[in-house]
Amino acid sequence: MAIKTLSSKVVYKNNWMTVREDQIERESGVQGIYGVVDKPDCAVIIAVEEQDVYLVQQYRYSVGARFWELPQGAWESRPDADHLELAKGELQEETGLIANKMTYVGQQLIAYGFLNQTCHIYLARELTLSHQSLDLEEEDLISARFSIADFEAMILNGEIQDIVTTGAWGLAKMKGLV
Repeated sequence: MAIKTLSSKVVYKNNWMTVREDQIERESGVQGIYGVVDKPDCAVIIAVEEQDVYLVQQYRYSVGARFWELPQGAWESRPDADHLELAKGELQEETGLIANKMTYVGQQLIAYGFLNQTCHIYLARELTLSHQSLDLEEEDLISARFSIADFEAMILNGEIQDIVTTGAWGLAKMKGLV
């Protein structure tokens, strides 16, 4: 192993994440610290109907702005939940949509330089509209349907900046699923 963990301590914890600071030793013998954010796995859902895709928009406090993105999230209260169940739940929660067909696209690591969260990507089709059931943290979330052409233009012009959204779309597109 290139880096050996000498000790580890939690320096911050809330309902959504744990931040730990690890004392490490590199192969060369040089010691240092490494900060790691622990978060449960998440799911991102590409909900496609005909030539349209569903997006959500909410205020992202850390960057002080609202952005469009694919529906996504984690269940902090159930971090070991099956990721298919999580994907179905997040889709219904954020958009009110129920998918009769879910295809697993793959998984990606979001920011593995400091975050250990895996994101599972699903393609949702054969959609039926039900009702949203937003969490308290999502009270300002809105959902809308966009043409795929408009969605891709939003990515190219910087209106969509979420790496989970762009990475999920890119993987699904390269696999020929969208």
